[in-house]
Amino acid sequence: MSKAKVAYLCMEYAVQSAIKTYAGGLGILAGDYLKGAKEQKLPIVGVGIKWKQGYTSQKLTPDGRVLDTYQNYPYDGFVDTGKTVKVQVRKRDVTCRIWRSNEKHGLSDLILLDTDHPDNADSWISGQLYGWFGEERVAQEIVLGVGGVRALQLLGIAVDLYHFNEGHAVLAALELLRQKREKGLSFQEAWKATRAQVVFTTHTPIKEGNESHPHELLQYMGANLGLSVEEMHSLGGTPFNMTVAALRLSHAANAVAELHAETAQVMWKDIADAPSIVGITNGIHRGTWVDARIPSVVDDGQKLWTLHQELKQNLIDFVLKRTGKTLAKDKLLIGFARRAAPYKRSNLLFQSSEGVLKALQDGRMQIVFSGKAHPLDDTGKGIVQDIVRLSREIPESVVFLEDYDMEIGAMLTRGSDVWLNNPRRPLEACGTSGMKAAMNGVLNVSILDGWWPEACEHGVNGWAIGDDKVPATVLEQDERDAKFLGQVLMDEVLPLYEQNKEQWIRMMQASIRSIT
Repeated sequence: MSKAKVAYLCMEYAVQSAIKTYAGGLGILAGDYLKGAKEQKLPIVGVGIKWKQGYTSQKLTPDGRVLDTYQNYPYDGFVDTGKTVKVQVRKRDVTCRIWRSNEKHGLSDLILLDTDHPDNADSWISGQLYGWFGEERVAQEIVLGVGGVRALQLLGIAVDLYHFNEGHAVLAALELLRQKREKGLSFQEAWKATRAQVVFTTHTPIKEGNESHPHELLQYMGANLGLSVEEMHSLGGTPFNMTVAALRLSHAANAVAELHAETAQVMWKDIADAPSIVGITNGIHRGTWVDARIPSVVDDGQKLWTLHQELKQNLIDFVLKRTGKTLAKDKLLIGFARRAAPYKRSNLLFQSSEGVLKALQDGRMQIVFSGKAHPLDDTGKGIVQDIVRLSREIPESVVFLEDYDMEIGAMLTRGSDVWLNNPRRPLEACGTSGMKAAMNGVLNVSILDGWWPEACEHGVNGWAIGDDKVPATVLEQDERDAKFLGQVLMDEVLPLYEQNKEQWIRMMQASIRSIT
């Protein structure tokens, strides 16, 4: 037996840009978590899925439509252990290869399960991250949770604590519970013993966004692991909610920012047997996201500005290579990169004020967008298409970088002058991209949501868009926040950038110091 560990289960991991095992912030966090654990010599092993085609690659057609494409990706830095475990899906055995990371990516340890095996009729379970529909999702979660527990046991990894990063992993708790019942414990005894082994992180501050499945589907797929519908209901309600079950099967739970903890506590206040949800604000892996020279120049304003201008030029060169557009180095450059979800309001800038639109048209202000929609989200794709249309209407100042990934994220959070974030409060759980920007001296202009209320000193290390009040309706909120965004950009941000570089540099220094 090897040293006892924390097993960290997550559906996605951002290891490096070219390995498409990630879709968004959840995977970015998980990858950073394992890199940080490696550096701090913490006994943590990650468990995930080796996605044959990863997440969608989104390209734009000549007429500006979003096109999802898939391909088989290599997994450089991972080795086949030669070992397999079996899980049951729809009463059929599914063989899962066990892959493991080597030293290449600087991870503490990462195990990936792979159903692309000649013995399997269901070899495509691990085909696409978040692909397809309900049955496929449940099958993937059986592989992650049930297969994950069995893989750890087969490899001889003694686990003291299972950490579920989102509810996707909750079937691991059902497998632990099943094994305890096989040893003669009652359902209630097995439940209590399993809770002692599990902690849970929730990320989704919208109740309807937390995944749930009909009991009939879970019974048909075999995801109940021998539990009756009544027992499953006592854990996850009806329909079976993965977050509710994770809360009831954990002895500790956390949200990913202080405000998110308040939101989550209210959201799940009626769940019996759930632990209190505490706020543990996310962090980032500095080695991945922060230019290594930043710490040595932060105290010298001129050197910091010179380095920032170099990083900004790198971004401008990157944009030119990707799009053929040349941005101006001496003009304010705003970065905005997010999943294309409606609550993130990617197009709020264009609704803010006539002054902002004129500043874009005149070239006083520039913005580089990037984003990716879920392949089944037509609304999200419509948001992307709207931004692409605007980039063609104002080509000199508005840019869209297609196929958002880690590389684009790193370029924007290092080379922009301003990082814009304008979600509908309180729907941003954390928003770690703003932390990456802040640590590079890129000034945040953000709604007071996610992590930003904990760090923001308006006019000192960045700017708040509006206040912490939430209007009664979505329409009122959007109209109010658009107005506030226009005011802060035109009355504070743009004049400061154009007229007082010394104060701008002092704010960059304050930004870096306040986060690090």
